[in-house]
Amino acid sequence: MLEAGQKAPDFTLSDKDGNSVSLHDFAGKKVVVYFYPRDNTPGCSRQACAFAASYEKFKDNDVAVIGISKDSTASHQKFADKYSLPFILLSDPEHKVIEAFGAWAEKKMYGKISFGTVRSTFIIDEKGVIEKVMPKAKPDTNAQEILEYLGK
Repeated sequence: MLEAGQKAPDFTLSDKDGNSVSLHDFAGKKVVVYFYPRDNTPGCSRQACAFAASYEKFKDNDVAVIGISKDSTASHQKFADKYSLPFILLSDPEHKVIEAFGAWAEKKMYGKISFGTVRSTFIIDEKGVIEKVMPKAKPDTNAQEILEYLGK
């Protein structure tokens, strides 16, 4: 997993509407990039709703919020509509960006080993450098912990 002080890898992915969004589009502002396993699962839904509930605070402080999973753009559209998510959701079906950040790893669940997205969050500064990494983000508290870290 990437660490604080490293340059964040630039990327371009499609949002829920099929528009291309690149990390370099946000040069000059802080960006929260959070990786999550799957749309419409209990933990991921709680995490997304927590970001949605805090979104105005992020926006007021000129901090962009981007959620990334390997789900399709159509899945993201349904997810965003269902929970009225106001922030950007990006689709990474081949998990290239997820892997570039080191958020793709072996997981064990019920004795079964598979690979998947590790719920993790990166705060990227105005120059594209990773400022803080939260490698095991908790769905219910992630958004609030970021705001506290940012002093907001």
